[in-house]
Amino acid sequence: MIIWVLYDIVKDKARTKAAKRCQQAGLYRVQFSCFLGTLTQNQKDTLQLQLEELIDEETDKVYIFPMSRGELQQTALLGQAFDKKLVTDEIRALFF
Repeated sequence: MIIWVLYDIVKDKARTKAAKRCQQAGLYRVQFSCFLGTLTQNQKDTLQLQLEELIDEETDKVYIFPMSRGELQQTALLGQAFDKKLVTDEIRALFF
């Protein structure tokens, strides 16, 4: 499934760890605190647990949104946008 992860984390150390967890899960960094990519349900659940451990529930916010491939293909990308094929693993599949 395609997953968006967006966060607003106050502490630098926790924010850096959150970014690393998202990248280790295989997500593509779309903006500073916004990641997008394809994960299995188990990978999504694992990432969610990892992020829950990092944040302060009193001050921080993490949003995890699922999205279908069809919905991603319908999105409008303006300016310096990301490559939809990279996010959906279509480009990576060409090399393996």
